[in-house]
Amino acid sequence: MIDPNIPQEIAQTIVDPYAYQDGDRVDQAFATLRRDIPLGVAQPKGFEPFWVVTKHKDILHIERNNELFHNGDKATTLVDVNTDTAVREMMGGSPHLVRSLVQMDNPDHKNYRGITADQFMPQELKALETRVRAIAKSFVDHMEELGRKNDGQCDFAKDVAFLYPLHVVMELLGVPQADEPKMLKLTQELFGAADPELNRTGEERGDPKKALEALSGTVAEFIEYFTTITEDRRATPRKDIASVIANGKIDGEPLGVLEAMSYYIIVATAGHDTTSATTAGTMWELAKSPEKFARAKAEPKLVPLIVEESIRWTTPVKHFMRSATQDTEVGGQEIKKGDWMMLCYPSGNRDEDVFDDPFDFKVDRQPNRHIAFGHGAHICLGQHLARMEMRALWEELLPRLEHVELNGDPQRMVANFVCGPKSVPIKFKMA
Repeated sequence: MIDPNIPQEIAQTIVDPYAYQDGDRVDQAFATLRRDIPLGVAQPKGFEPFWVVTKHKDILHIERNNELFHNGDKATTLVDVNTDTAVREMMGGSPHLVRSLVQMDNPDHKNYRGITADQFMPQELKALETRVRAIAKSFVDHMEELGRKNDGQCDFAKDVAFLYPLHVVMELLGVPQADEPKMLKLTQELFGAADPELNRTGEERGDPKKALEALSGTVAEFIEYFTTITEDRRATPRKDIASVIANGKIDGEPLGVLEAMSYYIIVATAGHDTTSATTAGTMWELAKSPEKFARAKAEPKLVPLIVEESIRWTTPVKHFMRSATQDTEVGGQEIKKGDWMMLCYPSGNRDEDVFDDPFDFKVDRQPNRHIAFGHGAHICLGQHLARMEMRALWEELLPRLEHVELNGDPQRMVANFVCGPKSVPIKFKMA
């Protein structure tokens, strides 16, 4: 049996938000673990020990066994001991600031997921495709106008990728367009809590207590906003997801306040941020490789493959945590009841046993068995919408985009949970 103890330097790297901003540093750490300690125990300073799951097959095994590995018993994202203690004190013993689908296990997970499941199924989304494509075209028009005003330059992340999925999701949710900047700001505060350019404190590696207070303030602002939305939709239901949540029932009873507010928050944040990150990541790769851009432009049939590869390549959600409900074995290691486990999705999506040349962005990769959306019962609710949005944008943009190149150094967020590009400066020419 392999010694499961992970060297301290690697353990510190895989929890370091700045390692994910760097990209290469965390990729190298995971590659070392896949080779030498594919399932090992990390104990970074200030953290409870946890298993680090780096192999594709082991992540799938855990994702498939929802009764054996729970989401909600411990923190669902990586937090240090002090933060975990403070959250439990704040939330009456619960390790969760919010209680969305991500923090639930069955039967709650199945029941709450069922409230909006139909809205995100392919057959239901097909009716929205014309509208999504119209929104995509409007953002391509917007990009062309920016090019005319700014000598063929823009920041694709900030000017297009952040705003397009945001608008689609907010329209589905029922948030007025005038409030979209507020939703973007709060989303970036939530997922960019470690990033001094995005968080509420403006601090780099700030005091954990202040960071938690800032994060709690962001959640409170979301709750205040969606409490008003709930009151409005209960009085006057509309054809939007906010009305579905506001009037949803479990066993004949309205959703709990925390659960309803958390439902809004996950749709209003994860519903667009991960698609935005993936879209920006695609442009980053195409803009730095003339050959790949030329092929993507010349072969429209590749767009669905490019979408899947961009999801694998960017893998915006870097991890989720699970905890074992009983003694078991994974990857040849003995797992004890209560053990905390970090599912490392970017590592699984670079697994050399599953992907040929995993560190190459291939516009024609087939097959592409990525796990960026998760797997099993907790697979991303919005996966089909995300694919539709990205496919529509690239099908509208590529025929009109004659040339593109990087116009500076792209940057990623400082974050170890949800992390993607926050700036992709490009110089381009439209047809």
